[in-house]
Amino acid sequence: MAGVEGLTKIPELRRRILFTIGLLAVYRVGCHIPVPGVNTDTLSRFFQSNQNTLFGMLNMFSGQALENASIFALGIMPYISASIIFQLLAAVWPYLKELQKEGEAGRKKINQYTRYATVVLAMFQGYGISTALMSADESYVMLPGMAFKMLAVITLAAGTSFIMWLGEQITERGIGNGISLIIFAGIAAGIPVGMQQTIQMVRDGQISPLVLVALVALMVVTVGIIIFLEQGQRRIPIQYAKRQVGRKLYGGQASHLPLKINTSGVIPPIFASSLLMAPVTVLAFMPSNPVIDFLRNMVSRGNLTYYMVYTGLIVFFCFFYTAVVFNPEDVAENLKKHGGYVPGIRPGKHTAEYIDRVLTRITVGGAVYIALVCLLPDLLITRFKVSFFFGGTTLLILVGVALDTVSQIQTFLLTRDYDGFMKNAKLRGRRG
Repeated sequence: MAGVEGLTKIPELRRRILFTIGLLAVYRVGCHIPVPGVNTDTLSRFFQSNQNTLFGMLNMFSGQALENASIFALGIMPYISASIIFQLLAAVWPYLKELQKEGEAGRKKINQYTRYATVVLAMFQGYGISTALMSADESYVMLPGMAFKMLAVITLAAGTSFIMWLGEQITERGIGNGISLIIFAGIAAGIPVGMQQTIQMVRDGQISPLVLVALVALMVVTVGIIIFLEQGQRRIPIQYAKRQVGRKLYGGQASHLPLKINTSGVIPPIFASSLLMAPVTVLAFMPSNPVIDFLRNMVSRGNLTYYMVYTGLIVFFCFFYTAVVFNPEDVAENLKKHGGYVPGIRPGKHTAEYIDRVLTRITVGGAVYIALVCLLPDLLITRFKVSFFFGGTTLLILVGVALDTVSQIQTFLLTRDYDGFMKNAKLRGRRG
């Protein structure tokens, strides 16, 4: 109850939450504003018949914006793709490595480059989508021509840029990670429609009630496993040496270094899905021939090759993103500066190697957990031909983003309580 009261009684937190909700509402409104010149009825029928493909997944991530041919049809995926590119480049390009070492100033510059790359990717993808719509057999475009193509490219690129700005504003002035919350909102928006379609399939006899109960039970169990493992951590004991400053003796206390089982969060499935969507989108609009049909089948959901590639990408991004956000050498150096050490391990290089070894083992378990959560429910749902994509990937994203947002709210409340405690302590000291 205290947490609920804090949400309503703290003006700054209340403003942040309302600000976040307001910008997410703006995003949802934009998902229903179509690009001029597109026949949305014909396009909607195409997505209804391809819900269990990666097109359905892309449509889900965009909050049905792609199905509506809206100005936000590209969603936030160009920004995610640009982030992947620059994070990969930072590992091999000395200039970006130096920018990362500059701290906040370097991070801002890399973010600026990422924004520029997002606009370029959005224009490229917008051109591809507009060309595909014009060359398709169905009448997706009312007045095809160069004018429509230019209008679509500008509109889609502007829509993605606006979504990127919304995400940054939420992160800076709202609560939670803006980009993750936008993806969360897009997925959550499709839940009511998916539930309605599934209930209708039960009524029509396409799915038996027993199978539906089993699927719901599977989702509940998966959510429980996600919550349990997302909060799980390995705690490395830390001991601080005693220091004498003047006549006072400081330090000597014991602490711990928490290492999460899933340090990378929901990034691996999002990045993996983003990379898989690109070839599927291109192949789907190419003329049919034996080679194209073979490649199209190889990257389709339900195919063994698709699951192998998807698993490989998830494992890769688990290790890659963990290495980006957690540097054992920096942690070991900071511990050494503050007089901290791991019992039985020499400070400095040996501590960094020990932390890296423990983190690698944990990441292996985390990668296996994410891969299983993303694939097993999806395999079963594909097997039973459920009409909407709501497998382990979406559950991981929904639960992971929700837990992260709740954690940030709790941190905000704890910080306020600590500040209030310190102010009261100072007042009591003055009165004494």
